[in-house]
Amino acid sequence: MSAPIPEPKIFPCKQSKELAQNIANAFGIPLGKIITSTYSDGEFQPSFEESVRGSRVFIIGSTFPNSDHLMEMLLMLDAAKRASARHITAVLPYFGWARQDRKDKPRVPIAAKLVAKMLETAGATRIITMDLHADQIQGFFEKPVDHLFASTIFLPYLKSLNLDNLTIASPDMGGSKRAYAYSKALESDVVICYKQRAKANVISHMELIGDVQGKNVVLVDDMVDTAGTLAKAADLMMERGALSVRAICTHPILSGNAYERIENSKLEELIVTDSIPLRQSSPKIRVLTCANLFADVMLSVNANKSISSKFLM
Repeated sequence: MSAPIPEPKIFPCKQSKELAQNIANAFGIPLGKIITSTYSDGEFQPSFEESVRGSRVFIIGSTFPNSDHLMEMLLMLDAAKRASARHITAVLPYFGWARQDRKDKPRVPIAAKLVAKMLETAGATRIITMDLHADQIQGFFEKPVDHLFASTIFLPYLKSLNLDNLTIASPDMGGSKRAYAYSKALESDVVICYKQRAKANVISHMELIGDVQGKNVVLVDDMVDTAGTLAKAADLMMERGALSVRAICTHPILSGNAYERIENSKLEELIVTDSIPLRQSSPKIRVLTCANLFADVMLSVNANKSISSKFLM
């Protein structure tokens, strides 16, 4: 008689421990035991403090910089592989280094492809992530990728606001597909911002394509980093006669002076998920948890059930 298959196990990377705990609570099992030893020079070693032999292991961690977060995920994947885990799923609520998804000038890396290969080489047999910066990053993997959309979280919240004359806006041309998907679900108009950058994170010029006069505008993007684009777009739209401007951004990177820019902008509200923990609180920032979405998908993956109902876009 064959031995029973062990129960699934969930382990957190330290940068996503609170989110991992919420996911584990929704999944219905406790977090697995793990300790991390750190050497004096900063090198660290994670260690599973319970057997994972034959188990389906979920390792949860967003890989936003600094690079230690990615390195921790890689080390934990390698440890699970060498401990004979049956399936090893890397759960990356935020897939970092994704903005380098192509060569936009000579002699530069394609970091997203490199990270995909590193995750697979380390031992990941499946990837679960949310709102990739570019959909085609899924094709960088040879292993199955479950690409979730935060629209399943944001759309119910937007509908609860009961905003009249709602208009969805994309902060750049690249996000137009996402904006159109939201507008279709909400039966609203769409406007697009056209921006030119002097260099990374620095906007030299922005124009608005479409009419926002008398509209309640919701900007939609996959991430907010320095918040320069959002602040500039919100100010431009209010100048053009918008009644209010909100923003929905899945991943709150919020680096540099982002918090100050949001506070000083004409944005009424910034709605984000907890894929990345906030460095500080702000009265203008509302956080919606993605824990239930990931737990539901992980339960379906564990039971070999379809997850197509989780995709609204």
